[in-house]
Amino acid sequence: MTATTPRPSPAATPSGDAARRSDKRVLLAAPRGYCAGVDRAVIAVEKALEQYGAPIYVRKEIVHNKYVVQTLEKKGAIFVDETEEVPEGSIVVFSAHGVAPVVHDEAAERKLATIDATCPLVTKVHKEAVRFANDDYDILLIGHEGHEEVIGTSGEAPEHITLVDGPEDVANVSVRDESKVVWLSQTTLSVDETMETVDALRQKFPLLISPPSDDICYATQNRQIAVKQMGADADLVIVVGSKNSSNSVRLVEVALGAGARDAHLVDFADEIDEAWLDGVTTVGVTSGASVPEILVHGVLEWLAARGYADVELVTAAEESITFSLPKELRRDLRAEAADLSGQ
Repeated sequence: MTATTPRPSPAATPSGDAARRSDKRVLLAAPRGYCAGVDRAVIAVEKALEQYGAPIYVRKEIVHNKYVVQTLEKKGAIFVDETEEVPEGSIVVFSAHGVAPVVHDEAAERKLATIDATCPLVTKVHKEAVRFANDDYDILLIGHEGHEEVIGTSGEAPEHITLVDGPEDVANVSVRDESKVVWLSQTTLSVDETMETVDALRQKFPLLISPPSDDICYATQNRQIAVKQMGADADLVIVVGSKNSSNSVRLVEVALGAGARDAHLVDFADEIDEAWLDGVTTVGVTSGASVPEILVHGVLEWLAARGYADVELVTAAEESITFSLPKELRRDLRAEAADLSGQ
């Protein structure tokens, strides 16, 4: 079964009336918004609510987007920070960012039925961590301290994993055996900054090996490539996304690095400051991988009302990847939860 969900109609297209055109324009990045892992996670919560009714508990934010979380809350999802907040015998969904094995143990102790909505690309990194730890490697995990994905991956082999939070952190890294060192990474980082960190690590540890395949997810890379393509032509880039969304924050950084004069992150169109438009002819628009298209439409409408009605698509890649829904949704979790709690 593949994850599919209705999508709003395609984003605004260029006006055909040349007489009404102005110098003002919008460059709209493609791809943008929902990736396959986010799509799968959001649908998992929606399907659980449909099959089992409210409440469905979700540990942490299912994805890092304020609008998505608020929408699911209105449907009956209850978001909690820790497993211990979920009543015994309930159903809990683990977020797309993944969890450490200890969280699964906590859920079992509380007799919870679980739906694991971890993105399969994050799961791949978890499996790599376990494999290299079993081979007694020191694992240098490139990522941001405190991010849920990093916490989950580190929990797979805490005694083998050292976090490296950017190239400036490399000087602090030490390993047991320089001939058995591998790097892995958080999936939502800036590609350029990650490789800068890898280069610094390789200077310090010449025998450092790379993961079998790229850890930074395809969606993160594609969105960054699209922003790079339009960044040099944009006076202002607006990234739609939440401040706790790593991949959204990275898009702002990538836009500035690509030559955009200014770039800002907003959750909603009403957060845009009209002062940002002073002297601006070209506005680039994109969105993070956990952002529904309806929010991008809101930004395009806001810009159109201020004279930026002409929209040009900047296409970096075509995406067709889908992921199957979590296998747990094929079982009767209500019956399982009742059985676990002895009811």
